[in-house]
Amino acid sequence: MVFAWPSKSGLFDYVYDRESAMWSRDALEGVLETVMVSQTNGRVHVVAHSMGTMLTLEALRQLNARYGEAAAERIGAAVFASPDIDIDVFSSSIERMGPARRITVITATNDRALELSSKLAGGIRRVGAAEKAQLERLGVRVIDASQQGWGLINHDLFLSNPDVRQVVRRAIDSRTALGA
Repeated sequence: MVFAWPSKSGLFDYVYDRESAMWSRDALEGVLETVMVSQTNGRVHVVAHSMGTMLTLEALRQLNARYGEAAAERIGAAVFASPDIDIDVFSSSIERMGPARRITVITATNDRALELSSKLAGGIRRVGAAEKAQLERLGVRVIDASQQGWGLINHDLFLSNPDVRQVVRRAIDSRTALGA
């Protein structure tokens, strides 16, 4: 299933897209909640990219606040690829939700889209461009894909690079079974 929100998808439409993403967080929460409380077996896995990680993290945080451990039991892997979210906001959300053992973050310190986003955000580093050790201290699994990029922007490595796509697959496979 794919969840999308209104986006202008233009270089100079960043603020509009960010506001649209935040406007959509209740809708994503509703979708995740519906799947989470369904009678199906297994876990719900989430893969989010760029600004979608901010939206996803907000929805997961709200579900965690409402359902606590029950949400943690149904949500399997959460893979955040090139997360375009403030490092401090990310840190506080992860700390609030508790153990981050099921979260994998794919970073690239040479991601030029996140470099521009950082400038637009007043110089605040984005999670997708953060140093691996800084994120690992939060308990998340970190895959540094900086050496995997060969493109001009390096913002879509989770789609364009087969090695990084395998990382996403393994993160989901390792969290598929209940109890994992």
